[in-house]
Parts: sequence; C-alpha cells; structure tokens
Amino acid sequence: MTFCLESTIIKPENGSDIKNAVILLHGYGGDGKDISMLTLNWKRFLTNTVFLCPNGHEPCKINPIGYQWFDLETNDKNYILNEVKKAENKLRKYIEEVKAEYNLENSKICLSGFSQGCMMSINLGLTSKDPFNSIVGFSGKIIDKGDLSLRLISKTKTLLIHGEKDEIVPPYNLLEAKDFFTRNNISIETLMIKDCDHHIPIEASSNALKFIKNNFDIKEN
Repeated sequence: MTFCLESTIIKPENGSDIKNAVILLHGYGGDGKDISMLTLNWKRFLTNTVFLCPNGHEPCKINPIGYQWFDLETNDKNYILNEVKKAENKLRKYIEEVKAEYNLENSKICLSGFSQGCMMSINLGLTSKDPFNSIVGFSGKIIDKGDLSLRLISKTKTLLIHGEKDEIVPPYNLLEAKDFFTRNNISIETLMIKDCDHHIPIEASSNALKFIKNNFDIKEN
C-alpha cells in the first residue's frame, strides 16, 4: 500500500507478525530518515512492532531539503493553529491507512515525536475518539492549551522528555504540559535531563524504549 505521506518504514526482523506500531514524527526541517535512527536500538526490544517515520506534508520553508508539519515563519497564533489543524487532518488520514494496512487499532499504536513532531503527537493523541496506546514526546510542548482543552477527547497515557538546557523549546514547556495533563486527569510521566539541549540523548531514548515496551506489554525473551 502507498501511504499519503512518504515514509521510512522498518518492519520486524525475520518476517515476524506485526502486532504493534510506533509512528515517529520528525522535527521542524527534518525528515523520516532522521527520526528513524531511534529504531536502530528500539527494534531489538520491541518485537512484532513496525516503525513508521513519515515525512512532513510540506517542505520546510527555511530548509527546503527537509519537511515541516506547520510553518514557523510567523508568530501569528491563529495562523499557526490553522496550519496545525491541516497537519492533524493529514496525519489522521495517514494513521487510518496504517491501521488498515497492518490491521491495528489505536490501542496498538504509540505516537512519538521530536520537537514539532512531539507537539503533533500530543494533539493527535488527545483529540482522537479512541485513545492510542501511548504518546512519547521529546523536546516539545502543547501548541495551544486553550484550543486543546476545547478539543480534548481521549486520555492517552504519555511520557514527555526534555533537556534542561534546551534553548529552542525552553524546558518550562515541560512543566506547563505536565500541569495541563494533571489538571485533566491524564496519566503523565516526565523526565528532565541534565546538561541536555535540543536533541535526543541516549538517556532519553532508553527511557522512552522502556515506557513503550511496558505499555505494549512486551515480555523479555
């Protein structure tokens, strides 16, 4: 099947049956191949799992060889929110295609992403009719808490990880997100990593892997 978004796809080794999926959303100016690097380690422990890493639906305006989920050239909140919702619609279509292709329900899908991809994962995971298995976000934030409050439907359990020295998406955004989740009675775990800027270090990847594995209920071999 051809998906509506060009994707880097990593299937289980040895042709194992697919029982779970992790959808990884890249950051601003990145692409699916960038974020797929996380799977080099994860795939050894997340058996029967397919990893899907789509490119954003439009080229990045400041990095034409990369992609974006929404434009950041303006600070106009209404414009940004409108662009976010366009991306949500595209990703909802993509997720439905993934579910049909691999015969999966939302409960078998983890949404994960870095920076802008984290922001999209949060919005998608909390506005879907049926909760996803989990959300794992790196270095992101809630795009618009007021808008998300109005559209909040599901309570997908979430892990958010942030670097304490992040200057791109400042770490106070992690604290604000935690407060939002707590106030709305949504299961939330957070991890602030010392001496870490805007990237995904091994500590973040390892903690994310553990969280996903536990929620997929994958046992040790």
